[in-house]
Amino acid sequence: MGYRIRPLAAAMAVAFSTISWQQAQAQTTLNEVVVSAGKIRDAATPQQIGAAEIAAQHAITRDTAALLRDVPGVSLYGAGGVSSLPVIHGLADDRLRITVDGMDFIASCPNHMNPPLSYLDPTNVAKIKVFAGIAPVSVGGDSIGGAIVAETATPQFAAPGQGTLAKGEVGAFFQSNNKAQGGNLSATLATENISVSYTGAMTKAENYTAGGDFKTWTTTGRIGHTLALDEVGSTAYESRTHTLGFAVRGGNHLVEAKFGYQDVPYQLYPNQRMDMLDNEQKRINLHYLGQYDWGMFDIRAYHETVDHFMDFGADKRYWYSGMSGGSNSLNGTPCSPITGGMGGCAAGMPMYSSSKTTGVNLKADVDLGTNDLLRIGALYQHYTLNDWWPASGGGMYPNTFDNIKDGKRDRLGIFAEWERRIGKQWTTLLGARYERVESDAGDIQGYSSSYATDANAFNNRDHKRTDNNVDLSALARYTANNMSDIEFGLARKVRSPNLYERYTWSTSTMAALMNNFVGDGNGYVGNMDLKPEKAYTASLTFDWHAADRNWELKATPFYTHVDDFIDATRLTAFANTNNQFVVLKYANQSARLYGLDLSGRMPLAKTSMGEFGLRGLMNYTKGENRDTGGNLYNIMPLNGKVALTHQYGSWSNALELVGVTGKNDTSSVRNEVHTAGYSLTHLRTSYTWKNVRVDFGIENLFDRFYYLPLGGAYTGQGTTMSATGTYSPAYGIVVPGMGRSIYAGVNVKF
Repeated sequence: MGYRIRPLAAAMAVAFSTISWQQAQAQTTLNEVVVSAGKIRDAATPQQIGAAEIAAQHAITRDTAALLRDVPGVSLYGAGGVSSLPVIHGLADDRLRITVDGMDFIASCPNHMNPPLSYLDPTNVAKIKVFAGIAPVSVGGDSIGGAIVAETATPQFAAPGQGTLAKGEVGAFFQSNNKAQGGNLSATLATENISVSYTGAMTKAENYTAGGDFKTWTTTGRIGHTLALDEVGSTAYESRTHTLGFAVRGGNHLVEAKFGYQDVPYQLYPNQRMDMLDNEQKRINLHYLGQYDWGMFDIRAYHETVDHFMDFGADKRYWYSGMSGGSNSLNGTPCSPITGGMGGCAAGMPMYSSSKTTGVNLKADVDLGTNDLLRIGALYQHYTLNDWWPASGGGMYPNTFDNIKDGKRDRLGIFAEWERRIGKQWTTLLGARYERVESDAGDIQGYSSSYATDANAFNNRDHKRTDNNVDLSALARYTANNMSDIEFGLARKVRSPNLYERYTWSTSTMAALMNNFVGDGNGYVGNMDLKPEKAYTASLTFDWHAADRNWELKATPFYTHVDDFIDATRLTAFANTNNQFVVLKYANQSARLYGLDLSGRMPLAKTSMGEFGLRGLMNYTKGENRDTGGNLYNIMPLNGKVALTHQYGSWSNALELVGVTGKNDTSSVRNEVHTAGYSLTHLRTSYTWKNVRVDFGIENLFDRFYYLPLGGAYTGQGTTMSATGTYSPAYGIVVPGMGRSIYAGVNVKF
């Protein structure tokens, strides 16, 4: 792969030198040590999605972020088919800390088309932990929301005396609506002390269709790459993911190396001006884990490279020059350089991003006694980014446009966390974290002299910024009896701006439209004077349950106040512009978010026909800008889900009802469009026989038409580069959700 990772090798040399291979015959395996190390019940308990829940989703989605949709407090920003952005209590994207096997990935794209979870196929995920309330400082850092910890499978070894372990799994799936199809393969070959594994997945889908015809800016017809009346443009995708793992263990020590490669030939975006037409990630992840008399030591070093390319996909490349008299003439000619007539081809606008990330994470769990545990750790991350747009004609020449040149963002952090058990009923957790974040970028240029004013203003300033951030957390869990627990906490969290928020520089409408994380159709300009966001959160969880957890009910009210919240203000030229897209500049303001999560499950009946049960959740979040009195953007309205479950032998069945109220609390500064409420019905069934699992179901059973509340502005077809043209919010066009889809999947273990 051509990695130059001397810092990684140096870091891991320390880990290798600690292994005493003479302990290879020790009777206590590493997995047993890890389990037995938990002497104290955690004060902060994450919601965990395990292997069984993930397996049930393999045929439904190839978007790893979508695995979180049954977690209370979590919603999803619409994006590409495998790249949704998780939201926890109204805070999304970089405001959450998301790790993949301990690695902190950074989206290297002006539209954040390659977020961390997009590099994992769901079939490659073993478990996900979600800290939706207050995340301890040991799993937080450079974030103000919750934390998501995604993990692939731990290495597997042969049992003592077994000789060689050989096992694997192969699977395939199909979805009718967008003709999505794909397969996955995993295999492991291991002895008692050495393990080699491979996991791979491929998936491909066409555009999906909505639950009915919908109008864009034409009277009745659809303009684009010969799209049908119910077809949602720019929703096709293809992805290929591979991971090769090696592991060695000796006694209470484990060393592993994982090499990952992902290639996404295309992932089209219905709510962005551009489409991702190539994304390649290469990564290496080195890990040491050891158990000592004093506790546990964990060190990880990783390196990642990303090469990213955007341009207009087929649905956006064809353009239509207008209509008169209600005509809806369509030209089905494939996109080619034609002039005159009713339409033609949009000129290409190639955009490239390239990044490298090198990181080292250290953590130790130190046993201080029967009732006390100390966690300490350190982090270093070095990130570089170049984002450039080659000259391509149509006013975009003669120079290369530097969106971000020689961008750099370095993090250096340390933390300490003390967990203590007080009697049989109380567990407390106190933590502090310090991070120094340094960012910088080089001088830039635009396509031509027309960009000189903005470019000179940027180049004449010092670009280096240094932030010293301090996180604090205090949590406690009180167990009143074997049927009720209360978890509560307070936290201060800090996040420094990312490179795109600080260093995108052009106020040109065209350039600004290319820099947009949230899919609202507007343009954004960076601000070097941004301060870090500082969030103060209070959260409380009431947990009522049966002694054996046969039934449970949880309620979590939360409140967050954010100083220097990075929102946006309009450029002067758009100050009074309504019903069209605008250009905004990132700005520090103040905000607050509050709400309530409810979740529960209970058995209904146990009969000769099987066991029946009920599970459900409800989420409510309100987000307000305290400076303007307006609403924050993309806040999920009140929503809920109820599922009637049935288990009969190897059969598992569910009837699921989803309800969402209308989104009326919208961001006026962004001209955010309202969406109507809706309800959906899903049917699911699965059958497991020995090593075979078969899944079948119907999503959106009644083929309901609805708009995605967090789907963003629909810019999925035709020419998309105008802020004042046919895709303006005046038309109220939000990305529609998927109509009825029948899915089926099979997985075989061997």
